[in-house]
Amino acid sequence: MPWQSPIIIHPPAADGGRRVTVRGQDAGVAHGDRDLVEFLRRAGLGEADIALDDPHLVEWRGGPHVWPEPRPQPESRPAPRRTEPRQD
Repeated sequence: MPWQSPIIIHPPAADGGRRVTVRGQDAGVAHGDRDLVEFLRRAGLGEADIALDDPHLVEWRGGPHVWPEPRPQPESRPAPRRTEPRQD
């Protein structure tokens, strides 16, 4: 089995978040470096903010520190009301 970084930041999703895997376990969806630091802290890793740039610890898939804006969702509009012609 090939060697794999213990922390994987997956490519950005449509909502702008990135799934984070720590030691093979899903840690959650991050929307910025601050979220990553918190996930790593909860996983018991110290100096998490520095570890983000260590290629031996972190594998960035889709570019390091890339946090795209969420794609806008199409507006939900009610269907037009159909009116019956007036009969006078």
